[in-house]
Amino acid sequence: MKKTSIPYWLILLLLVVPACLGGQAATETPVQTPEPQPTPTPSEPSQTGLTICMGQEPNSLYPFGELNTAAQNVLAAIYDGPIDTVAYEYQPVILTQLPSLENGDAQIVATDVQPGDTVLDANGSLIELKTGDRVRPAECRSDDCAITFDGVSPLEMDQMIVTFRLRPDLAWSDGAPLTADDSIYSFELQRETNVNPYLIERTQSYEAADAQTLQWFGMPGFIDSTYFTNFWQPAPKHAWSKFPPDQLPEVDLSSRTPIGWGPFTLTEWIPGEEIALEKNPNYFRIRDGYPKTESIRIRFIPDPDLALSELIAGRCDLIEPTINLDDHVGLLQEMQTAEQARMFATAGISMEWLGLGIVPASYDNGYNIQADRQTFFEDTYTRQAIAYCLDRQTISTDILHGLTDIPAGYLPSNHPAYDSNSAAIPYDPQIGVSLLEQAGWLDSDEDPATPRRAINVKNVAYNTPLILNYQTTSTAQRRQVTAVLEQSLAECGIGINIEFIEPDEFYAPGPAGALFGRQFDLAQYALGVEGVEPPCAWFSSGGIPTADNGWSGPNITGFADEDFDKACFDGQTSLREEPAYLASYRQTQIILSELLPAIPLYSRLRIAAARPGLCGFNVDPSANSLWNIEAFEAADSCQN
Repeated sequence: MKKTSIPYWLILLLLVVPACLGGQAATETPVQTPEPQPTPTPSEPSQTGLTICMGQEPNSLYPFGELNTAAQNVLAAIYDGPIDTVAYEYQPVILTQLPSLENGDAQIVATDVQPGDTVLDANGSLIELKTGDRVRPAECRSDDCAITFDGVSPLEMDQMIVTFRLRPDLAWSDGAPLTADDSIYSFELQRETNVNPYLIERTQSYEAADAQTLQWFGMPGFIDSTYFTNFWQPAPKHAWSKFPPDQLPEVDLSSRTPIGWGPFTLTEWIPGEEIALEKNPNYFRIRDGYPKTESIRIRFIPDPDLALSELIAGRCDLIEPTINLDDHVGLLQEMQTAEQARMFATAGISMEWLGLGIVPASYDNGYNIQADRQTFFEDTYTRQAIAYCLDRQTISTDILHGLTDIPAGYLPSNHPAYDSNSAAIPYDPQIGVSLLEQAGWLDSDEDPATPRRAINVKNVAYNTPLILNYQTTSTAQRRQVTAVLEQSLAECGIGINIEFIEPDEFYAPGPAGALFGRQFDLAQYALGVEGVEPPCAWFSSGGIPTADNGWSGPNITGFADEDFDKACFDGQTSLREEPAYLASYRQTQIILSELLPAIPLYSRLRIAAARPGLCGFNVDPSANSLWNIEAFEAADSCQN
């Protein structure tokens, strides 16, 4: 299902599952890189079938469950769309067009509301309207025009109405027609099983106007920037409705051999080994010559060394990014030069961060200078100094092979909402030292080899050495990164004690866990989302893990800023067509670049490798790696 209008912390791919990054399995110990094998000549690819090697096996193929990346890959072959996100843009697949205010398929209308009606208040919370509630009346899009409801005066609020039009040539792989009723069935099924409750709770109604047309009515006051995706992925009512909804996640028909409308159907699943896909004769693009290949074999190979050997031997046409190739980039570049393989790499929203423990959980009941950890990061100059003292350029050049740039903030530079006026803080120890001295950290013994000490630092005890605990997991890449950062921080007189922690301990829930328990000085971790909307909620005050919210949320630094919260909320409640959308998100980037609760180290790479004869494949920063699997084919030369 494409719509994921849920709080961003619920879709933290990387905080919660450190072993997976955009589908890449992290390796906790260095791997042995195989030597290039120049002599074997890859066997001729099959003209009727292709083999894709993945590092994971799907945990399920029930489309509305908690799916791993491998499952999402396979489902991309079985269900095409219904809406794809490519290059951070939305593309209709089984809809004739994306609804918009411009084409008339989306409207914002003024609707009467009465006491007791369910609406969204000015803070975006669902309420039953009553006297004293603060709401935004019709045509009011900011807090400046919000009012306090008196319970008597007539009140109109904005309501979104969105129309979705299905292609008329859609059919399920078993030949049954795919209609609007299948999308209604999916909505009711997910409502009953509590899937995507955020959007469902903000839906007043979802109904079919005819066999190919659906309409979504939002709750009054709910202005959704991604309204054009509020379409429920169809489910085959004719096949699934015979089962109780709570059994569908376990039934083979829906979880192991699902019926879809996409280019392929699943014909065999050998656990632990492979999945076989065959061309779907009822695919709606069959007359256009898609899919380009008759069959797909998906092999499960977690070991990147073995996968590369299979690629060279011709038993893998594609190694997609669930196989972690981070430590094999040099080899892949050599293979590409030798025309043994083609390497693909891209960076997306998923980022590696250095979090600063601004407000540890122990501060929640008030800061005690005698009992609590020193407030090392209260002064903004100290946080900015740390950023200037991080040699991120060496990480980008030497560890990431120059395949990604240094991020300026929480959005990559190719994202449509990226603030083009922003720039990454460069590695400049001189500026870093100057900022440290302004914050009161001085080189009291005039020995650059020893850490600076607090001489006049706010809320830090006199003569405290600037030595910080640095915690992360022990992946090979993170070990390389910490070695670079330890040296560059030392240039500024900042000492660090590096501690590599087992993932189960590092990512454990609070109050015990280092991250979610907010008990660290410096922590290196990764954040990622499903979707393309700017994830400013990573740093909103509502996302701070606390005892009250069960220690859940991505804002592990404890950062809280009213201006940032407002800008983030304004961006989330503005439409893409409106100036406030970009202006608000750019404001969040400006605030973060100044206050620096966390420092973006680098964008995480998604790396794939293919045989020279595989055409139609590429990696995209926002799309599933197999989003266009219908275009994959074996050919003598590729134009992509």
